[in-house]
Amino acid sequence: MASLKEQLGGLVYSTEHGDTCPGCRRPLAECACAEQAEAQRLAALDGTVRIRRETSGRKGKGVTTLEGIPLPAEELKTLAKALKKRCGTGGAVKEGIIEIQGDQREVLKAELEQRGYRVKLAGG
Repeated sequence: MASLKEQLGGLVYSTEHGDTCPGCRRPLAECACAEQAEAQRLAALDGTVRIRRETSGRKGKGVTTLEGIPLPAEELKTLAKALKKRCGTGGAVKEGIIEIQGDQREVLKAELEQRGYRVKLAGG
């Protein structure tokens, strides 16, 4: 394991290349850390989309979360936009999880099954 000085230190800017990535120490234009993280996220999925209603940490407001959709980030945003339009509500994509405002579990389950995904209602 590297020493603490080696872990915390390192080149962050070079006049030759500009900004460098702290993870791989390459110039930002050549950095592939984001693609590697996305590939690891997709590899860890089992193919089942889990739909859950959550209220914790949201001041009592409920949201429906969709987790485990095997799509890259850009296609995930496109799918989220279509699902939000179908439900007539707002939402967001955060760390590979689609959040739709309100309790939309049944509508989303029907829509995703129609699109060919294997869907499972999880939680309460």
